[in-house]
Amino acid sequence: MALLVQKYGGTSVGNIERIKSVAEKIKATKADGHDVVVVLSAMSGETNRMIALAKEITANPSPREMDVLLTTGEQTTIALLSMALHSLGLDAVSMTGDQIRLKTDSCHSKARILDVETKNIKEHLKLGRVVVVAGFQGRSETNEITTLGRGGSDTSAVAIAAALKADECQIYTDVDGVYTTDPRVEPNARRLDRITFEEMLEMASLGAKVLQIRSVEFAGKYNVPLRVLSSFKDGGGTLICYEENKMESPVISGIAFNRDEARLTLSGVPDKPTVAAQILSPIGDANIDVDMIVQNTLGNGKTDFTFTVHRDDYEQTKELLEKVCVLLHADNVQGNKEIAKVSVVGVGMWNHPGVAKTMFETLGQEGINMHQIATSEIKISVLVDSKYLELAVRALHKAFKLADDPTEEK
Repeated sequence: MALLVQKYGGTSVGNIERIKSVAEKIKATKADGHDVVVVLSAMSGETNRMIALAKEITANPSPREMDVLLTTGEQTTIALLSMALHSLGLDAVSMTGDQIRLKTDSCHSKARILDVETKNIKEHLKLGRVVVVAGFQGRSETNEITTLGRGGSDTSAVAIAAALKADECQIYTDVDGVYTTDPRVEPNARRLDRITFEEMLEMASLGAKVLQIRSVEFAGKYNVPLRVLSSFKDGGGTLICYEENKMESPVISGIAFNRDEARLTLSGVPDKPTVAAQILSPIGDANIDVDMIVQNTLGNGKTDFTFTVHRDDYEQTKELLEKVCVLLHADNVQGNKEIAKVSVVGVGMWNHPGVAKTMFETLGQEGINMHQIATSEIKISVLVDSKYLELAVRALHKAFKLADDPTEEK
């Protein structure tokens, strides 16, 4: 008998029929003798609907009141699923993030998990109940309702699985696993049977939408086996775990991309040791994540400082950067929202030279110019014009032969 944490996303519980279908899946898992904790998202579209309602009241709703509002979406689904389980003869209990004592910091809309108490959940499991938990939410140290940000139910599920020392955390969604790239862009994309935490972390951070990055961080930190499965068809999905033998890993496991990039450059900045901190401090204080950073020394005592942010943060970042420009007596601020990031990812890259050569040659042959490059031990990322994104993904997928099943080569 195993202890499983199963998370179902918004499309999986998008209507009553789908909620009933989820209940049947849980019943089958219980029939196999497993203990089950279920973590749910709000019904698909419900969060957007509530945000729209708030915007009808005010253009700038209070973050605190938005958290109070948005947490009701998950509370609706946990109650409905519990009712569906009752109708199948299963003993089930719904619990909010507060009721299970999921503790967070005080940052509304982007709270981070500090601790998950397990006493309440374990008591219900001992009685043979299915515990149905509202994802995406918790309670802060100051006794406020908080939310974890978009995709936060994945993080809730993994954190609960880690706290319970669950045998596996299963993420049920509208795809049947992790693919070598998005099949909507490259029809020959192949589902991976397994992928390492390191690779999945890079894929998630670089734009793959299958899992939220914080959920992968949690899973890797606490070594929680994580499996991505489909709510709508049977299959083994993709297991995310530690790789025991890097020597046998494929050179490249996947191509990740992100359409939501924006690039900003502060030109003519004084070339001093503290300049980077002066530029990025106000941006960090605004809780804006900065990604690819390049500093080019001009040789005249000045430098150009370039970095990327999420496209949604572009206007606010540009406004902050223009203030920094005045303070540092820099030349000007330039920006570009029509860019995208494409990345090749693979733990096997570390001992296989030539990956960068293949990547750059492939893009060059397609006439795709690279604006910026960033590397790590297991990834190479480039910025390209948005209009070339899909061409770049397809070309790289073919160049690295990702449609081929490596097990069939032996």
